Amino acid sequence: MDINPAALTVSSALASLRAGEFTAASLTEACLRQIERLDPETNAFLAPAPELAVQAALQADSLYALHPSNLLDLVLLGIPVAVKDLFDTAGIRTTGGSKFFAQNVPAEDAEAVLRLKLAGAALLGKTNTHEIALGVTGVNPHYGAVRNPWDASRISGGSSSGSAAAVATGMCLAALGTDTGGSIRIPASLCGVVGLKPTYGRVSLRGVMPLSWNLDHVGPLTPTVRDAALLLGVLAGFDPRDPASADVPVDDYLIHLEDGVRDWRVALAAGEYVENCDPAVWAGVQEAAQIFKDLGAQVEKVELSWLYDLALANGRMTQADAAAFHRRRLAERPDWFGADVRQRLEAGAALPSGEYALARRTQAEGRRRFEMFFTKYDLLVLPTTPMSAPPIEGTQAVEAARRLTRFTAPFNLTGLPALSLPCGLADGLPFGLQLVTRRWQEAGLLRAGHALETAISANRPADWRRPPAVRQAG
Repeated sequence: MDINPAALTVSSALASLRAGEFTAASLTEACLRQIERLDPETNAFLAPAPELAVQAALQADSLYALHPSNLLDLVLLGIPVAVKDLFDTAGIRTTGGSKFFAQNVPAEDAEAVLRLKLAGAALLGKTNTHEIALGVTGVNPHYGAVRNPWDASRISGGSSSGSAAAVATGMCLAALGTDTGGSIRIPASLCGVVGLKPTYGRVSLRGVMPLSWNLDHVGPLTPTVRDAALLLGVLAGFDPRDPASADVPVDDYLIHLEDGVRDWRVALAAGEYVENCDPAVWAGVQEAAQIFKDLGAQVEKVELSWLYDLALANGRMTQADAAAFHRRRLAERPDWFGADVRQRLEAGAALPSGEYALARRTQAEGRRRFEMFFTKYDLLVLPTTPMSAPPIEGTQAVEAARRLTRFTAPFNLTGLPALSLPCGLADGLPFGLQLVTRRWQEAGLLRAGHALETAISANRPADWRRPPAVRQAG
């Protein structure tokens, strides 16, 4: 069977594997061929691991052959995945996109990677990232730029750049990313895939190179919302060895996925700060709000220009925390950092303690304000990014971070779960819609996302979310 991985989702691939329509080995080989064909231009992968992936796929096929009815815990058995090169991977180098860690080969896996493997996934390798995850363009001076699969002259977004590009092109069926100011959701928006940032503390950070101990999140990038629910079910759960991990019960993220949003109270973010975006993006957000109305929800516009203060505080904390983690490297070899990253680290190191304290106070106030907000509303709707992907040439990384994180960073500061899903195209390039809800309510967030995704896709061509080069290849 000729397998086109770009036309598959995690869910559809699992159904085919369980039905014996193709093998895990053939699926993995199809993804490896996709990497060979598309990665020279996209530059999504830093460290492919084809031998390990094929070995894991062959083991999956053995299990399917021997125990076809006893694989309930192996919910990702035979699914080819990739992980951002911020995650420790046993025997595979983890660079963090940095010159400092070019030869770093961890002895054990990060907790999130281990959970993927225990669920039966086949690890294809490590994906490219903005240097030390401190940026949103995906232009890395040490390992090259990740180019947008929709237009190679455009940025992919970041910092989980390679993960988003790999999923968008079918080089893998799902990938892990990290998100400190939008680094899962921004590339998801710009590359046309689904990106989920769970509640702070929901997914273990152990074994992940820190950017900010206070703001980092781990989450999946996937073709669909259902796939994100599948991945979160594997990743979520308490890790006593991670100081940020919370011992909160984990929901079944699939059981109510189809239940819809009838009678939900939906807040549509409005005001100058939110509406100051590309007209096509704002039109897409309004269209999504109307879809929620058509699905039976009550939608109300809410002025949310106060998100600006939260985004500003998140940016300051990110830079200061990153400067603290990299303080020795910054002092000893500042020239080993790229210019934009060094500029932001130096700004973080110079931030007065009083300014940092005020940012932490803004964080506490923002959390409480949203606690009150979500006593009135079930869901918040706003853009993920204010635009589609800008060109690589002429885009300044520091300024891009300010622009592209304006709608995502507030929810790192507050730790709320946030989901980006493809909403539409602006000048032929994708942009995402962002959904946000109260803490620990990822099940409801995914349910709303699935309802919207289903309704949007019902009126669009089947392949509207696939990049042109992938679409032309069938």
